[in-house]
Amino acid sequence: MPIIPFSAETTSIEGLFIVEMKQITDDRGTVREFYRQSDFAAAGLPAPQAWLQMNVTASSKGAIRGLHGEAMTKFVSVAAGSAFGVYLDARPASGTFGEVVTVELELGTGVVVSPGICNGFQATGEGITQYAYCFDHEWEPVMDGVAVNAFDPDLAIAWPIAIPRDDRSLLSEKDANLPPLRFLASPV
Repeated sequence: MPIIPFSAETTSIEGLFIVEMKQITDDRGTVREFYRQSDFAAAGLPAPQAWLQMNVTASSKGAIRGLHGEAMTKFVSVAAGSAFGVYLDARPASGTFGEVVTVELELGTGVVVSPGICNGFQATGEGITQYAYCFDHEWEPVMDGVAVNAFDPDLAIAWPIAIPRDDRSLLSEKDANLPPLRFLASPV
């Protein structure tokens, strides 16, 4: 019975971590420990005693969501399919402001996103990709945060699937009209 242990690694953005979930596979399939507070704490990651909200989005192949950086800690992963995760340091006071990290998200891989780091993704799996978000605060429409255009040329994000930017089945009107990073005026 193969067991993949929990592991976590830092990235070039302070407060952004890549997690490999503990996974146990047998003839029936695989069990993944999506979140174990003690493992996160032992690895020095933000480790809420409880996530206050969890969402799962269902997105068609090619769909892009983000880049959104609310004032909360998130843990994100895929529950089905795969995604190209994009994380942008949108904290003006950060030493890595403007830096982008990308992660290929497959089952068992997650990302811890600290407040002010923008999170976005493109669904890359065949069929529907289910992207799971855990929040340490409940989301509110007027909460502090920032949002940045996923196609900001200064970010030079190499999205793996080219999409028409006017196709609202793949990119929302709201996300299509977000400002570029250089327009951020105040810290999160």
